[in-house]
Amino acid sequence: MSVYFTEDHEWVRVEGDVGTVGITDYAQEQLGDVVYVEVPEVGKTVAKGDEAGVVESVKAASEVYAPVSGEIVEVNEGLADAPAKVNESAEADGWFMKLRLTDTSELGGLMDADAYKAFVEAQ
Repeated sequence: MSVYFTEDHEWVRVEGDVGTVGITDYAQEQLGDVVYVEVPEVGKTVAKGDEAGVVESVKAASEVYAPVSGEIVEVNEGLADAPAKVNESAEADGWFMKLRLTDTSELGGLMDADAYKAFVEAQ
């Protein structure tokens, strides 16, 4: 299992050919209290960088982008009733979607945990 990060503050945890996607702990801290989450439909195909969801907080609304290309195979239905899970556990229980990767070479353009930490510290 490997975890990768984007400059837009999404993470993807890859197990086999499936990636679980969410926003980073840093992103949820910047947003504040999350009040609404919109996830894509299962079966939708997304390309790397496509808008794949929305997260709204008391401060702002923000798009969630697909860190890699793939087909949505599962979504976190629990976020509709409990969007605060994103604040409580952004990089675990607050995941947004799972997708079957169509091009694993795209992972090479993402950051590992150390690179992401340095990226955030430089902001």
